[in-house]
Amino acid sequence: MSTLVQELIDAGIHFGQRRSNWNPRMAPYIWDTRNGISIIDIKETIKGLLLAKRFLQKTVASGKDVVFVGTKRQAKGAIEQHATDVGMPYVTERWLGGTLTNFRTIRERLKRLEELENLIETGEIRKYSKKMESQLSREQKKIFRNLNGVRTMTRLPGAMVVIDVNRELNALREARNLGIPTVCLIDTDGNPELADIPVPGNDDSMRSIDVVIREFCAAIKEGKTQRIADDGKSGEGGEAAPPRRRSSRSQFRSDEPAPASEEVAAEAGEPSAG
Repeated sequence: MSTLVQELIDAGIHFGQRRSNWNPRMAPYIWDTRNGISIIDIKETIKGLLLAKRFLQKTVASGKDVVFVGTKRQAKGAIEQHATDVGMPYVTERWLGGTLTNFRTIRERLKRLEELENLIETGEIRKYSKKMESQLSREQKKIFRNLNGVRTMTRLPGAMVVIDVNRELNALREARNLGIPTVCLIDTDGNPELADIPVPGNDDSMRSIDVVIREFCAAIKEGKTQRIADDGKSGEGGEAAPPRRRSSRSQFRSDEPAPASEEVAAEAGEPSAG
């Protein structure tokens, strides 16, 4: 534990935003202000981090997946590396409206991506005219850029991890609309009420983000190991798994309506009808 605390401090996770940019709702998580900079209480960071790790481990052990969302430059590398290592979906490009609420449309676009990749791999794309080949290649690259991280997400996730709540409001709204619990790394300019489990910390530092995501994924890895062990026991005993309970968050609903399927398809790279 002491090693983790020291690692977080060395990563600068306790440095918040300027006092002039702070959110009053973050007051319980702020230790002091030095030279106009809010200093985050490292005890609150550790408390939130440990709570989040226990929750993620339990979620994955129950058979559900976790989706990581972080589209800011500082978060992309860490999320793509660690989420890929544990086989979890992620979004590091712009969040497409309806990624969760219009999940069926997203799956259709991923099927289209597989078709285009098959054309390219087999060389059949060269049978088309130069103009059509160019259009198909651009379509493949656009869908790949926007949706490659969620290719493994064959069903709605059991939890969402978010870096910077101010930047990922659309993703948080969709998660709330569907009753999906959220774990968020929140700086002093964020609103902790947007997260089910807030982890106060510097969300602008690449090092601090890397440490937090690494710890989350370590918990997920433990959860997957437990899931495999439980599946083995249930297979030997022949007992049916207990029914899954719906999240208590399902009572909440987003204030904004979900975007139409056509909008999702257009953003994901579907060519226009014309």
